[in-house]
Amino acid sequence: MRDPMNHIERFCYKHPNFGIPNLMKYITVANVGFWIIGAINPLFLSYLSFDPYAILHGQVWRLVSFMLYPPSSGLFALLAFYFYYWIGNTLQQYWGTPQFNIYFFTGVILTIVYGFVIYFITGISIRLTSTFIYLSMFFSFAALFPDMEVLLFFILPIKIKYLAIFDGVFFIFSIITDPFPLNLLPLVAVLNFLIFCGGDLIRNARPRKVSSNSVNFRKASREIRKEQKQKLYTHKCEVCGRTDADFPNLEFRYCSRCAGYHCFCEDHINNHIHFTE
Repeated sequence: MRDPMNHIERFCYKHPNFGIPNLMKYITVANVGFWIIGAINPLFLSYLSFDPYAILHGQVWRLVSFMLYPPSSGLFALLAFYFYYWIGNTLQQYWGTPQFNIYFFTGVILTIVYGFVIYFITGISIRLTSTFIYLSMFFSFAALFPDMEVLLFFILPIKIKYLAIFDGVFFIFSIITDPFPLNLLPLVAVLNFLIFCGGDLIRNARPRKVSSNSVNFRKASREIRKEQKQKLYTHKCEVCGRTDADFPNLEFRYCSRCAGYHCFCEDHINNHIHFTE
């Protein structure tokens, strides 16, 4: 079976201007705005969630507003806003604008399709928000950067992969305890994650020969950042040598299939020989 990411990456290569730049910035601003209005008038948030029955009876804005529903409530929402903005912005810088947009809106579309299918089959109109879309986004981040450390509640250092395990338990718990058909929604979010990161997980699970020449990612990234400061650029293509200082409108991304920390311009991200150990 062919990896669907090959088709997605090929599309992104051919359409480098596809998508909304800084997508998470706009989503986070909308989250904060709706959270403030919801704090003043809690009834307002009930008109944002995805509801097939309400949509079919004229409330079509719910097709869009549910993905802007605040991911948390109370003061914890402030932490959630920052956390998901950071994750989404990092993924967009890593994947590039086209691929990140496709990822996010694929999660949105899968949620919409799921909601309508359940409604037409069972007659149950379940109200959905963007919770599992954000959690799916976090799973992808954890798959790409498992050993990155964050400060839990700005105090306790913890690796991303352990938070992902906790979220995985939450997914399983939701499948077991939530009533049907709401309990199947986590599977929709996991499907989105597997489409984009399943191939990488399979490749990473395969045993690799340990080489004395293997790349220390952290050390390599520190050396590259040091070189970047000295040469007054942030990104440099490994193939053509162009930098963001010389070509400010050129998009640069890092290849997840190369061993180490290697950057490529939009012309060569899908057109280069992968670095190996």
